[in-house]
Amino acid sequence: MRLLVVYCHPVPDSFTAVLRDTVVNAAEDAGHTVDVLDLYAEGFDPVMSEQERRDYHTMGVNEAPVSEHVAKLQACEGLIFIYPTWWMGPPAMLKGWLERVWLPHVVFSMAGEYAQMRPMLTKIRWIGAVSTLGAPWWYWTFLMCAPGRKVLLRSLRTCCHARCRTFWLGLHRMDSRDEADRRRFLDKVARRIARLQ
Repeated sequence: MRLLVVYCHPVPDSFTAVLRDTVVNAAEDAGHTVDVLDLYAEGFDPVMSEQERRDYHTMGVNEAPVSEHVAKLQACEGLIFIYPTWWMGPPAMLKGWLERVWLPHVVFSMAGEYAQMRPMLTKIRWIGAVSTLGAPWWYWTFLMCAPGRKVLLRSLRTCCHARCRTFWLGLHRMDSRDEADRRRFLDKVARRIARLQ
């Protein structure tokens, strides 16, 4: 499978970077082809410009400013996000990537009298997310209703293959975890990626 890993963290030696390397190595060991987008390292601009918003619904024109990212997204069969959860959701950089790259006529079309969305990323059969969170699991899941997870795994899934599957791996209470906890989580991530088909 051709996987696109979208990695988002500003610190090159963070634990999230270790998670990225774990995902990439496990995927390659399992025989997958992996392409990595490191949003901070490449200096991706998450801010949609006035002109981009004006061109948002214009086929072909709307994707021009982010054409390389669009091409990588359209080529992949599986998509894995790796990022820290801040304020219950993805970092602004990743949210901006979604807003600028997941465009009409690229990931969905609007058709019919009621402008129904039709998926256009039908090659994508897997979407996964690997994240660290400061909040405890119960707080994030029950009180906050897991907002970041819903955006990435529910909303984006509607633009993909009808049988697109998802997975979520989160290390909660990250700030109080010791080395053994982190190692166990890394092993869990590697095992999950090794099972992707």
